[in-house]
Amino acid sequence: MREDAVSDGRPLRVAIVGAGPAGFYAAGALVRQDEIPVAIDMFDRLPTPYGLVRYGVAPDHQKIKLVIRVYEKTARDPRVRYFGNVDLGRDVSTADLKELYDQVVYAVGAATDRKLGIPGEELSGSYSATEFVAWYNAHPDFADHRFDFEPRSAVVVGVGNVAVDVIRILAKSREELAATDIADPALEALAASKVEEIHVLSRRGPVQAKFSAAELREVAGLENADVIVDPADLALDPLSEKELADDPAAQKNLEILHQLAERPAAGRTRRIHFHFLVSPVEIVGTEGRVTSVVIERNRLEPRSDGRLAARGTGEREVLEAGLVFRSIGYLGVPIAGIPFDRKRGVIPNLEGRVTNAEDAHVRPGEYVVGWAKRGPTGLIGTNKMDAVETVKHMLEDAKGIDRSAGEGAAAIAPLLSERGVRWVSFADWEVLDRLEQERGSAPGRPRVKFLRREEMLKALSRESG
Repeated sequence: MREDAVSDGRPLRVAIVGAGPAGFYAAGALVRQDEIPVAIDMFDRLPTPYGLVRYGVAPDHQKIKLVIRVYEKTARDPRVRYFGNVDLGRDVSTADLKELYDQVVYAVGAATDRKLGIPGEELSGSYSATEFVAWYNAHPDFADHRFDFEPRSAVVVGVGNVAVDVIRILAKSREELAATDIADPALEALAASKVEEIHVLSRRGPVQAKFSAAELREVAGLENADVIVDPADLALDPLSEKELADDPAAQKNLEILHQLAERPAAGRTRRIHFHFLVSPVEIVGTEGRVTSVVIERNRLEPRSDGRLAARGTGEREVLEAGLVFRSIGYLGVPIAGIPFDRKRGVIPNLEGRVTNAEDAHVRPGEYVVGWAKRGPTGLIGTNKMDAVETVKHMLEDAKGIDRSAGEGAAAIAPLLSERGVRWVSFADWEVLDRLEQERGSAPGRPRVKFLRREEMLKALSRESG
């Protein structure tokens, strides 16, 4: 810490709304710097921290979840407090936060998903990957969701890493899933699933597919499923060949896909079919339920920005299916009192400084990080440099803030208590964390998650009593 830091008065008070990776990386960057003393309060509408690491990372990817150890170190720093089960808009307002804190950081992510925009999307049996992932990861908002796995055939639209997670969870056996921290209701429902055929649709070609080689290898190595790739789908047009030459990741993907195309089926319980250069154009149903998907073959055409776009050829076919999962991207949602760019689904900003949607003027004291800042792109680690950029500007702006007096953030806990909010501290979370791990000990699982807020709060009451 600088020698003259104490003379600046009280610490810089920062509120971070959202305790997922982006929020924790922002808090971490603030506590690591020594320019300005800080006091940070992190808020999350759920009792549990870690956002998409807890509720988005697939349950069979436990190693990825080890990044939580980095966040734990930040949360245990004496300059950081955690307020879980506090909902912006319900329990506190943006006006409250701006009054009590010098700076407010929005790390609210992208809570919903993009739609296909085709007929039949609203039919029963048509779901978003967002809700499916949240359900099998025991997100409290989806504890009462139900998915029908009676149909023999399912369609997954999209070839990003989330789509591959969906494919893998649909294809795995009960024994494989039972070794994870998948939600108990999801484990039972998927164990009884009758799905045998999983069709994966990519609107562009194999070169443009967004899954990683590691994800593709996991699918290729599934014990319970044959992976079927039509060699004809791997034939490249000249523009794709040119794109491939400069993309080592795409080269690796294509190499694996060629290996899969040459591999004979082994007669496994399930079959995963990859279809490239096709788009769903209609979901067909009977009596309100999905029965098939009409797909159209595409060709690739160059766009003005140099990327290759998929254009329909008019050639169509029908895939019999009773389930459809769309996985074509997440989308942010507007929050009262915060500017919002509806077209991009983000909070408008200039390198992390929030701006007005109308005139692009910077709003003093308001910042944004993560998907809410740049859109749903990158991996978990991408949020680290993103947060560092925003924090750099926060520190620059902090030099003009009068930190000589004021009660400020000390009033937040009394305010929440006055409003009847049962907020969850990080120490409370550590109790829940221990209880979940104990619940998973006997069956040999990493943890058995609490499904509902009420369960969590009752468990805390029992432990404190």
